[in-house]
Amino acid sequence: MATMTAAQRREQAKVEYDAFVAACPSRKLLDRISNKWVTLVLAALGSDSTHRPGAECAGEPRAMRYSELARLLAGVSQKMLTQTLRSLERDGLVARTVVPTVPVTVSYELTDLGLSLYETMRGLKAWAEVHMDDVLAHRETYDARVA
Repeated sequence: MATMTAAQRREQAKVEYDAFVAACPSRKLLDRISNKWVTLVLAALGSDSTHRPGAECAGEPRAMRYSELARLLAGVSQKMLTQTLRSLERDGLVARTVVPTVPVTVSYELTDLGLSLYETMRGLKAWAEVHMDDVLAHRETYDARVA
């Protein structure tokens, strides 16, 4: 049997990624990006809109400071936002920039990889907002039938 180089093994593994297989690394990635805070951070960084209820995620992506993200993402704890941003940075979806000012200024922005995921997540967020009334009606019907 021929010996494979590390690059050949990586390429072969890439072809074999299958999220239906429990040990596949893509399953962990799916778990991370399906988190609500990841979706909302991507939506916030991917759009310079005013983020009013019902407003489209439109405009150009822009860098945001931690405090700006914390204000925008109602209900997120400091710990959860920090963990989310660190995991997104680790995965190469978000870039963290530190400016040595007093106090230190830290901003976050989407990388090219993050922008490619943002396009998909933007559609998911919009779908949830458009169809929420339908889902609530179905839940009510289901709950009445089951009770």
